[in-house]
Amino acid sequence: MAAAHQILTYPWTTMVALAFREPNARPAAVALMVIPPPVRPPRIINYLKPYVLKMHFTNKFVNAQVVHTPTAAVACSASSQEKLLRLSMESTRDVAAAAKIGKILGERLLLKGIPAVSVFLKREQKYHGKVKAVIDSMRDAGVKLL
Repeated sequence: MAAAHQILTYPWTTMVALAFREPNARPAAVALMVIPPPVRPPRIINYLKPYVLKMHFTNKFVNAQVVHTPTAAVACSASSQEKLLRLSMESTRDVAAAAKIGKILGERLLLKGIPAVSVFLKREQKYHGKVKAVIDSMRDAGVKLL
């Protein structure tokens, strides 16, 4: 009476099959043990950096917004499309306009009580030109960038 043990693994369970090698014996008996998934710590990255700066540049305008990632709500935004800002700008699409948008966005963030923001750059965005102008002017306004 020899028993061969075979362990079969699947994503969340482990099956132990006992096959009896006797002639005229019943088919293999299968015992099922359920192994729970590993306990992982919660993703705290979402809570450490909840506010993310996102910028969008078109051929005519500069847009910047800060998004609260756990709720996916826009916390604050500034754009060169706003009528009150358009009057005070010579151009709505150059580096000077981007710097002004960054300064205004930084002031609005501090008024709302958001002292720190992490920066999200798209693949094609480099820390140069308009992107640099927005980020540096927000830093000068007093917002800490993570």
